[in-house]
Amino acid sequence: MNTATDNIVGILVVVAIFVALALPSLIGLAHDRRVDRQLREAWRTRREIERVGPRALPARRPRYFTTTVTRHS
Repeated sequence: MNTATDNIVGILVVVAIFVALALPSLIGLAHDRRVDRQLREAWRTRREIERVGPRALPARRPRYFTTTVTRHS
């Protein structure tokens, strides 16, 4: 039974190392995909505005702007 336990511990250690090495890369990939999607959306919107003019588009809902006031500001 000791051999089986050693094998399981070894497998878990290898999986943990793999996750520790792969996770930052996967997080970065997800971030890059989100940024690319936002850039494509902005490019399409800009192209649409140039094509039909700014008054032909429906009014967009305003985005909220928040600030944080701290002691030193």
